[in-house]
Amino acid sequence: MHDDYFQIYLEELEAVLPFGDGEEEEILRLVSLRDGQARSRLIEGKLKTALAWAREYEGKGLPAADLVQEANMALILCAQAYEGGDFDALLREAVIRRIEEAIEVQRAEHAVEEEMAARVNVLKDISQMMAEELGREATVEELAAKMKMTEEEIKDIMKLTLDALSVSGE
Repeated sequence: MHDDYFQIYLEELEAVLPFGDGEEEEILRLVSLRDGQARSRLIEGKLKTALAWAREYEGKGLPAADLVQEANMALILCAQAYEGGDFDALLREAVIRRIEEAIEVQRAEHAVEEEMAARVNVLKDISQMMAEELGREATVEELAAKMKMTEEEIKDIMKLTLDALSVSGE
């Protein structure tokens, strides 16, 4: 699905007119004076540039559509804050910063997901083992003691398991 949106975006981007002779310099001058129409044209005219820098990060943790989104947000924010100077350098720095931050957030989320999955699996295994030993289901208190966790942590893991099961339809 992401690839479909990305392809549509690329096709629509082909219709965007590049800057004419001297247009970019005039647009940048007007943007620095807070001209809203000029800012819109600057954003439109720099979409392909932002995309080119975003594509340097393909295959590094974010889908193409997310890369485009981050690059475009950097472009919009950069155009809003522009007060003069080398716009391309400012834009490149902003695009890179946003994308690298998004990749780091994605990595952190995956690490948390993996850790939680591991905890769920350990809890399941220990719960089964204790059920066999005790001849009944272990209590939350007993599981917490065995896993050296608080009862609240055990309840949180159990809730995650139940939420995952209800989402999957099991």
